[in-house]
Amino acid sequence: MTDVSAIPEKPALEGLEAKWRDVWDAEGTFRFDRDAALAAGKTAVFSVDTPPPTASGSLHIGHVFSYTHMDLMARFQRMRGKHLFFPMGWDDNGLPTERRVQNYYGVRCDPSLPYVHDFVPPQEGGEGSSGKAADQLPISRRNFVELCERLTAEDEVQFEELWRTLGLSVDWSLTYRTIGDEAQRAAQRAFLRNLARGEAYQADAPTLWDVTFRTAVAQAELEDKEQPAAYHRVSFHKADGGTIEIETTRPELLPACVALVAHPDDERYQPLFGTTVTTPIFGVEVPVVAHHLAQQDKEAASP
Repeated sequence: MTDVSAIPEKPALEGLEAKWRDVWDAEGTFRFDRDAALAAGKTAVFSVDTPPPTASGSLHIGHVFSYTHMDLMARFQRMRGKHLFFPMGWDDNGLPTERRVQNYYGVRCDPSLPYVHDFVPPQEGGEGSSGKAADQLPISRRNFVELCERLTAEDEVQFEELWRTLGLSVDWSLTYRTIGDEAQRAAQRAFLRNLARGEAYQADAPTLWDVTFRTAVAQAELEDKEQPAAYHRVSFHKADGGTIEIETTRPELLPACVALVAHPDDERYQPLFGTTVTTPIFGVEVPVVAHHLAQQDKEAASP
């Protein structure tokens, strides 16, 4: 028969995160001492350029995984005696935040509408709501921005609580928001500096366009998906009266065609490099050029 009293008690694990978090906060364990860092010199400072997570409602394992990597390096450098500049920010800008607000409150922005004082959204939480614009209440831009600011502030409280529970060695006195006044001033100063150096320019160039939000879209905000498609044979007209045929899965992009491209080592197209051809339907003259990124082994129609 086992003597229960002889079994050692299990260590109390519940509440350890909160206990040590309070200790670290009180003692300033992870606080960046700016004066000491300046006195020690730049080589004694290790700065973590924290990519701010988007305040879009929920964190996933990818967030935890990536920020844990950063924290391991931060702790290693701190143990080497470096002064750690390790802030945490929240990215409140961009389409993910806008979409989050739309679905959460059941609204969409219509800049033509007037501002409504003491506006109450039709829902909170987004349960059972539709993501279609036709099912969302149109509101003024100012009302929409106010809802964005309200929801992102609530989301960021939850985000910080999770990061603190994980024990990241962040200096929480350095928290920033991408829509905050300081971040806006820093971005504007940086742009003006780029402009003064001649590093900023204006140009007509293709861009990604969101037809729902009617705004430009960053490449990082796209999600690639494989879709079933079929090859369509398109004939371009050569100057000598002949034709050159290509096959494409995107014939609707023909109006945007500015050149035909082939690999420089592809013998089939050697006689055509440096010449021009005319697009079908639109009759636009475009050059035939060689580029090493063209896939030579990709099946194509013969000229």
